[in-house]
Amino acid sequence: MAAPNIVNVATITGKTNVAVLGATTGNVVTNAAASGKVFKLNTIVLANFDGTTAYDATITMYSARSGATKNLVSTVSVPADASLIVLDKSTALYMEEGDILAGFASAASKIDVTVSFEEIS
Repeated sequence: MAAPNIVNVATITGKTNVAVLGATTGNVVTNAAASGKVFKLNTIVLANFDGTTAYDATITMYSARSGATKNLVSTVSVPADASLIVLDKSTALYMEEGDILAGFASAASKIDVTVSFEEIS
């Protein structure tokens, strides 16, 4: 399990994953343990599509190297009919092999998460 050298890149493929957060943790982006790739996360946007109620969301990152899961945001309130930018290009993160971006909400099927990233190999 090693991150590829991104100085000598062969390919960069733009990707977008979209998911609806559940009430329990679900994976949004997974970099497989032996992928030979690094993912550069450019944006993470949460969108509450409920018209009347604010809901909380948590986005986490599991690091295969440390074996630990850490919060990017924890129980952050997303107002009704609003979006929240968790991450943008000015604060991009890298996911190495075995890393997982996941999340959950205070109520199932109320918050969409959109992740834009580059798959680098």
